[in-house]
Amino acid sequence: MHLGADPGQPVGYEGRVAATEDRFPFRFAPAYRWAALPFGITPSSAWVRVDGEMLHARFGPWFVHVPLANVVETQASGPYSFVKTAGPAHLSFADRGVTFATNPERGLCIRFDEPVAVLDPTGWLLRHPALTVTVADVAALATRLAPATA
Repeated sequence: MHLGADPGQPVGYEGRVAATEDRFPFRFAPAYRWAALPFGITPSSAWVRVDGEMLHARFGPWFVHVPLANVVETQASGPYSFVKTAGPAHLSFADRGVTFATNPERGLCIRFDEPVAVLDPTGWLLRHPALTVTVADVAALATRLAPATA
């Protein structure tokens, strides 16, 4: 499997899109694009997808796959500090949340009922109660996730 493959899809998926799928690309600020590049984070490897009963997020080599039933709240947030958010996925020491950021202006914080494994794929040492993503259309993603938080 190449770096651009999505392990959340079955072999032979070949990019077919389900009728209920919504995909949200990240909005890249120029300085963030350069900071992200060494980590394999590009417009083609940074996205959020909502399909059926699942939320999927990819940020270069980092993936999140979580049932929509685990999403309890969303909140628009920002602005962000370049030093605290540019480059790879970042851990918040304040609340253990993880941030996938590609711009300093605006993002969506997605809170979970059950914390999820991201930075520690095994989940043994670290699980995250929230994920912040800086997608291009924050309002549309919040609206798409609203039924899950109702």
